[in-house]
Amino acid sequence: MPAPAESAAPFVPESRSLKALREASEGCRGCPLYAGATQSVFGAGPRKASLMLVGEQPGDREDREGAPFVGPAGRILDESLAEAGIAREEVYLTNAVKHFKWKAGRGKRRIHQRPSVGEVNACRPWLEAELEAVKPELVVCLGATAARSVIGPSFRVTKDRRTYVETDIAPLATGTIHPSSLLRIDDPEERRLGRAEFVRDLAEAAARVEG
Repeated sequence: MPAPAESAAPFVPESRSLKALREASEGCRGCPLYAGATQSVFGAGPRKASLMLVGEQPGDREDREGAPFVGPAGRILDESLAEAGIAREEVYLTNAVKHFKWKAGRGKRRIHQRPSVGEVNACRPWLEAELEAVKPELVVCLGATAARSVIGPSFRVTKDRRTYVETDIAPLATGTIHPSSLLRIDDPEERRLGRAEFVRDLAEAAARVEG
């Protein structure tokens, strides 16, 4: 299969050392997103984590700090992992896209924009390299963009969550919501129920790995 016109593949080293991959990602020019980002935001976590969580892309705070899931959605994820009995330091966290895509808002505010299919595909070689390095037993996709990258476009998070499938880059994968979606729910009871369902998804994924 020919590489897409825009691709990170030429920038991905042969080494599957996470340190080498992280350092190489800083020089990635595989798609135009690097030009507007502060830095690449590579994954973080143990090399041999059994569970890998894949989100969409870094947000504003992640872009500034250079680490995944350290903003408001990361706080929700941390709390949900704890409720599910999962230690964050035992999980590998990353995103389908390594650079922050945004548009200017009022003042200095940077507003998140969803990456295009082409941008997700261009960045996929980094995710493939991470999967080869970490070799997780299970990948949990957080949101539709991650599910498209890992599982494919036919997977629908709202319809297929807690469905476990084999993919071409992961031995087993499933999908659930992105924690940022919980931040957009105004009704307290609806938000509580949504979070409980998210915790249930995480707990079930952990049980699959442990079992």
